[in-house]
Parts: sequence; structure tokens; C-alpha cells
Amino acid sequence: MSELTSQLIVDGAVPSDPTLSPDGRWVAYTIASVRRKGEHPSGAIWIAAADGSSPPKQLTAGTAKDSGPRWAPDSTSLFFGSDRMKRGNTQLHRIALDGGEAEALTTWKSGISAYLPLAGGGLVAVVAADENEPDDVKVWGQQVPHGRLRLLDLDTGEFGVMDGLGDRHVAELAQRPDGGPLAVLTWNAPDLDPVSFSCELHVVHLDTGKVRHLGRTASEASSPTWWNTGDGWRVCYLGLPGEVGGNAVFDEEHRSLTAGMNLCPFDLKQVADGRPLALFADGLDTAIHRLDPDTRRFQRIASLTGWATSLTVNHSGEAVAMLMSTPYEPANVYAGPPGGRLIRLSDTRPELREFRWGTQERLAYQASDGLDLDGLLILPVGRSRQDGPFPLITLVHGGPYDRHPDRFMLNPHPSGQWLATAGYAVFLPNPRGSMGHGHDFAAAVAGAVGMEEWTDILSGIDLLIAEGVADPDRLGIGGWSHGGFMAAWAVGQTDRFKAALMGAGISDWGMLLASGDLGTLDAGFSGSCGWEGPGPHRHDRLSPISYASKIQTPVLILHGEEDTNVPLSQATYFHRALRWFGVEHEFVVYPREGHPILERDHQLDMLERTRAWFGRRLGDPLKRDESPDGTASAR
Repeated sequence: MSELTSQLIVDGAVPSDPTLSPDGRWVAYTIASVRRKGEHPSGAIWIAAADGSSPPKQLTAGTAKDSGPRWAPDSTSLFFGSDRMKRGNTQLHRIALDGGEAEALTTWKSGISAYLPLAGGGLVAVVAADENEPDDVKVWGQQVPHGRLRLLDLDTGEFGVMDGLGDRHVAELAQRPDGGPLAVLTWNAPDLDPVSFSCELHVVHLDTGKVRHLGRTASEASSPTWWNTGDGWRVCYLGLPGEVGGNAVFDEEHRSLTAGMNLCPFDLKQVADGRPLALFADGLDTAIHRLDPDTRRFQRIASLTGWATSLTVNHSGEAVAMLMSTPYEPANVYAGPPGGRLIRLSDTRPELREFRWGTQERLAYQASDGLDLDGLLILPVGRSRQDGPFPLITLVHGGPYDRHPDRFMLNPHPSGQWLATAGYAVFLPNPRGSMGHGHDFAAAVAGAVGMEEWTDILSGIDLLIAEGVADPDRLGIGGWSHGGFMAAWAVGQTDRFKAALMGAGISDWGMLLASGDLGTLDAGFSGSCGWEGPGPHRHDRLSPISYASKIQTPVLILHGEEDTNVPLSQATYFHRALRWFGVEHEFVVYPREGHPILERDHQLDMLERTRAWFGRRLGDPLKRDESPDGTASAR
């Protein structure tokens, strides 16, 4: 067997954005590098026969960022976005199925942000900002131009503007399956206004320009979808019942169609007969459901082992395609009938079959208050439980509304199999706040991050110690984003961990509200904004910075310099506190990087640095079984 290297991880390719042709014969998708080449990302458009009868074919060269394939209504050509004419400026292109040179359809100065080929084939609905020269003076509310709904005539190349939406930013579009009007989601600002963000739902009639306003949506609305109730067409969409919690599907009166379900919808697609399909996070697995127009409830039609996402449906609804991954297979494109066997169409990482992987186990256990929890355990490569106890690294997922599904755990951020190949056992918990167990489970962290979710994680660690899997003297913890917050929180609550990784983590919720992209939405997690009065404030009790004086654990801090989701100031504040109290730590800033780390050299550094950091403090299991102080282990 070959040795897994950080270079092999970051030099791979991944599929994304599959889309099934209306006639169900073809699936188009994007293949892009795991890492970014130089300054700009790149990607290529591929197609594959949906029945697997012929091998996939690359349609575009991949020398620019080609992405977002969308089928023409007659399934004979593909529309896609590309910055091949000017890096960073996306324009609409079209290419025939037999390949050849792609045709540029727009040269809009500000670029195209969204597009939807319309029934009939002569028009494309396009979202683009006005072509104004940028102003060097930044005036709040004016520095980011609003995306406006326009209709591109493919015969003349001319644009028509739909004016009925006023001064609102167009975010998402969906045409009624019978070729009728558009369902449109709009925002009050194009950049997620961090104080008073609002989303509204509209129906736009293309023939008259008339707009029917359906009012303000639930929080974080997405995926407008048409469905036929039996007495006419209506619109539904994904959103949050509150500021914090699991997703739900809402109708156009903004009533939940998934209330009471103990799983979480996250992908919603319309079908010509009016019965939408949806993917649901179901614990560690994924399920396909169909909306029943009589009961107005979703009914399960298939259970999928592991992780699936990016659902796409042909016009009739008789075929679906999506990305899927299982514990030892990376994400690939699959297709088939929605309730039947799905076949793999792409094979983007065949080189990974040369490696042995750590055994990945499903965990089911209870929290200290009796709540049922799940998670994953990855054992060191070539080892079994009987070979324990092992040094254990707990990796907490982001979000917190996310999850560790039972998928292949290998990516450029510190990941389960990367650490398992170095000899560590890895615990991947899904504490309350995670998706996959319904709204109430996810909403349990409202105003309470770091509380019960932290004890949920501890319950899993204690279980693994009791079962002889984890060595209590060699525990590490880490994560990215909210996982980075949990790592910073953990070391202020206990000295049980010998090493921690805080990746793009939150140290102060009040400062995050002041400077992060989401603003007051983050107050849903921390419980206060700071401007309610002189305090004390709820968010101070839930901020890791407040417990810096108690920290004894060495901490590796990693952060992107241009992160706007969790700004660099969060890491700098924690770093200064650790310096003040003399805590051993390392503070690493990656230039030009945002919330995810994308450049190849930075990804390599992150992988190698993380494994070395835990190795120095937990011992290197591959060299010898030794304690962190270098003395031989008694095992």
C-alpha cells in the first residue's frame, strides 16, 4: 500500500453541482481542484450518460472557472458561467453536447450572478447588477450593487429589465414547470445586511411583468420550488422556523410543511407533475422524500446510506442525480430512479483506492441528560479496538447547524482519515445543535452555545475512555469555524486535553456581531448583542475569551487573513489573551485566505502543521507507543 501524503490530498479533484437534463439522459457537473491554482480558482464542465452506458466526457478545458451548468429546455446544449474572458468576472456561455468552442452570450460589465434558461428556449432569466462605475467612497448600503432580474433574448442578445421588484436584490429563481411565471426570492440588501436582513417571496409573470408579492419569508430562505396542490400551483421553499434551528419546508403562506419531523430537509427540487422531492438529513444518513399534495406532508421514498447532497431531478421526476459519499468512497455523481438503485457515474479520485483507511464506526450513545446522540469513530489504520487505548483527537464540525454524516472523511482541513493514518483514533461527534434530528434538537443551542453541546461531546469522549478506545492522558480537540469555537471553549473549561486546534474559531461573540458577516444572526447563538445595556451580557458568559485565564492546554490557532465570516480579530484577541497569561500556543495567519483555506501551499502547511502539533503533545503513535513526555508507554 502507498503512503498517504498531504500533496495527494490537496492535488485531487472533486465534483460539484450535478444537473440532470430535462429528458433524463444526461448529467452535467463541474470538476474542480481541491486546491486553488495560483491566484484564481478553475473548473471544467463534464457530462455523463445518466444510465452509465458511456464514460464521462469533459466539455470545457478547465483553464478558467467554468461552473454552474444549466440545461437548455430541449436538452441539446448547456449554459454555464465562466470567467475565461476576465478573471473574477463571470459571464454566461453556452456549449453544445458534442463539445466544440463555447459561445459567450454576455459581456455585462459587472458580471452575471445567476441565470435560468426558460421554457421555449428563446429567453434566459439573468441576474446582474447595473453597469455603474464603482465608487471609491464606500457608503453603507451602496457599496455592493443590487442584482436585478433581466431577460436575455438569445436571438438578439438584448436585455429587458423586470422592474416590478423595486430596489431589492434578486437571490434565487425558479420557473413554474409548465412554463409559467417565476418564483423569486429577494433580499433587502445584496450582502446579507448584518442588522436587519429580510428575504421576501414573489411571483413574477414574464408576459405582463406583473409581480405578486407573497411577503416576508422564514429566516435564511432558499430553494424556491413550485408544487401542485391539486387545486393549482403554489410555491414552497426552505428556511428556518426561527433564527436558530433545523431547516423546514414552508408553503407560500409561510407555514411549515415539515413541523414535527425528527429529521432535517436541506435540498428541495421541483418536478413537472407538481410533487417536489427533497433530501433530508437523517442522523448519519440521508433520505429522499416526496411531498404528498393531499396530506401536504413529506413521505419517505428512499433511504441512502451515508451522505448525499446536490439533488437534481429531470422534468418528469422519474430520474434523479446527486453527489454521494460513503465511509471509504469520496464524493461522486450518482444517478437513477428516485426510489431505486443509483449508479456511480463519475470517478474523480481513483488513486485513493490504493490506500488502507482507518475503520470508521457508527456511534450511538446518550448525553448526560438522556438525550440520544450519534457520531463516528475512526480507528488508526490497521488497528482494532482491542489494540487500544489510543491517543484520541476529537474533531468538532462547524455550523453549529451541520453534521458529521457517515461519509469519507478526507479533506484539506484537518480530517479524520488524515489523522487516522498517523495513528490517532478520531472522534466525530454530533452534539445538540447539529442537523439530522429535527428542529428542536438543532434549536437547543439558541442562546446556549458551549453549554449542553459541550457536555454532549464530553459524554462521547468519556464513553470511548470507558470502552478502552481512548487514552485519557492523550486527548486532543480541534475544529474549524464553530468547531474552532468549541475547541477554544473546551480548553477554558477543562485541562483534560493535551493539545487543541482553533481553526477560524470564535473567541468573542460580541466582537463577532460587530464585525462578522452575519451580525445579529449570530446573537441567536450567543443570546445577546451587547447594546442592550451596560451588562453583564449573556454572550460574555459564552465567549471563550472570558475563560482565557484558566487555559493550560497548548493551542494551535489557524486563521485566514481576509476571513469576513469569522474575522481575523477573533484569533488575534485569543492570541493576545494567551500571551498575557503565558499559555503555550502558535498563531498562524494565511494571507489572501477567507473562511476556508484554498491555496495549495497553505493547505499543505495546515495539514502538516496540525499533525505535527498533535504529534508533539500526544506522542507519535507511528514511531512508538510513548507518552507525551517521551517515556515508554506501559502498554
